[in-house]
Amino acid sequence: MFNYSKTGGSIKADCLSGLTVALALVPEAIAFSFIAGVPPAVGLWSAVFLGLITSAVGGRPGMISGATAAIALVAKYAVDFGNEQGDGLGLHYLWAVIMVAGLIQLLFGVFKLGRFIRLVPHPVMIGFVNGLAIAIFLGQLPFFTKTTHIDDEHKLTQILESGPLAIMIVLVLASMAIIHFFPKLTKAVPSTLVAIVLVSLAAYFIPDVRTISTVLMEGAKGASGSMEGSFPLPVWPSGVDWAAHWGFILKISFSIAMVGIIESLMTMQLIDEKTETRGHGDQECLAQGGANVLSALFGGMGGCAMIGQSMININSGGRGRLSGIFAAVMLALFILILSPIIEKIPIAALVGVMFMVVIGTFDWSTFKSFGKVPWTEIAVILAVTLVTVFMHNLALAVFVGVILSALAFAWESSKHVHVSTVKDGPDERIYAVEGLLYFGSVREFSDNFQAKSDVPNIVIDFEEARVCDLSGLEAINALGTRYENAGKKLQVRHLSPDCRRMLEKAGTLVDIAVLPDDPQYTVAKLRGRAEEEKAND
Repeated sequence: MFNYSKTGGSIKADCLSGLTVALALVPEAIAFSFIAGVPPAVGLWSAVFLGLITSAVGGRPGMISGATAAIALVAKYAVDFGNEQGDGLGLHYLWAVIMVAGLIQLLFGVFKLGRFIRLVPHPVMIGFVNGLAIAIFLGQLPFFTKTTHIDDEHKLTQILESGPLAIMIVLVLASMAIIHFFPKLTKAVPSTLVAIVLVSLAAYFIPDVRTISTVLMEGAKGASGSMEGSFPLPVWPSGVDWAAHWGFILKISFSIAMVGIIESLMTMQLIDEKTETRGHGDQECLAQGGANVLSALFGGMGGCAMIGQSMININSGGRGRLSGIFAAVMLALFILILSPIIEKIPIAALVGVMFMVVIGTFDWSTFKSFGKVPWTEIAVILAVTLVTVFMHNLALAVFVGVILSALAFAWESSKHVHVSTVKDGPDERIYAVEGLLYFGSVREFSDNFQAKSDVPNIVIDFEEARVCDLSGLEAINALGTRYENAGKKLQVRHLSPDCRRMLEKAGTLVDIAVLPDDPQYTVAKLRGRAEEEKAND
């Protein structure tokens, strides 16, 4: 088959996969619009603009972007705040914060801050993926309920009656079965697309089937809900008091920008692992930022990468940029022309697709890890998963995971500094140090030396150790002062040139031996300075 991109994607596979993704985007964009408190058209057109731009110029071919629950939850604060300022100002404040968030993301791309995603440890990645999988699963459960609006402020949500509920469950299971077994017959057509088409045809002959139109009607508070709409015209957030509310706008914008960047880069990393290719984080930040600015200028609610739709695309064979572009174009056609047909698709077919995404996304090997990996890594996985699921704040979940991982590393590493005595005489004692000497281990290192009760001449050999940061250097310097005050001589051996240079500049009282077999590593915090001095020499 004709390969038109370096990713190995084909036009046929990308178009079919894009069509499948476009169908899966519809209920998600509508649901997220309701979460943010905006009309369905706002979320739908956001998915169009974000999907088109990020697929065309983003850092990860095959990744799908659109309106997401994480962004919608934060965006709702802007909508509610705007409505408090005046009737009809909710959308204007939303557009303002999305524009500023897009500019922040552009700055992240310009200053190449996307590379910091490489610092995210693997347990955090597992917790992130598992949390999103659970969140996607929980996000489908409202489709098994019925919402009745009592008045403008009150509504009643209850589980479907036995008949409609049974039909819903049967169609969901049928959709999942088709997705699972159809690839055993042929892979020429994405099984997800086949499932949507076949279940839709079957549902045509079944009464009381919940469709996309049903969800629209309930979300529209009983009014005439429809996804049909015209192409949006450019807008500007008029009525926004920038001077008075710049603090609120900046706070919400920064939250949206961080959530968008982290979710997008984490999704990109997951797809990198699935496809054994590599995306470009900084380029994705630029694309996400530009897409959010443009989305706001055309009345959208912003968004970021969608792990569920991205996995649908990858599993359906979408590899090239055309898959996302085609999905965005088809979604636009759904809104402009084909909405009467799309609204008749049973929601059960799309719920079945998302359930299969959950099964494929969740890292089931997590359960096998219990008892086989350190408890600290299990704790990080669980913490990130729980924060993702219950707080719906992906940025916070990742930050919590990174901090916990760093603390766990510091705790474990601090116990791996060993000081032993290799020579013990009346006038000289030689200590050998093994492990990493840094801020987390300096206390344990220093506790091994008692200057007042030690012999007159002390030698500390760092041949099997590494000094990692300024705290380690300061610990050595402090030892020199302690032994000098006790009237004794301290000598250190096998320090790198960086360590010797920094200790000498600090005016240390330590006698530093220079040996032919001294190590040649650089202290982490001084790497740039060391390289600069080496270049000047």
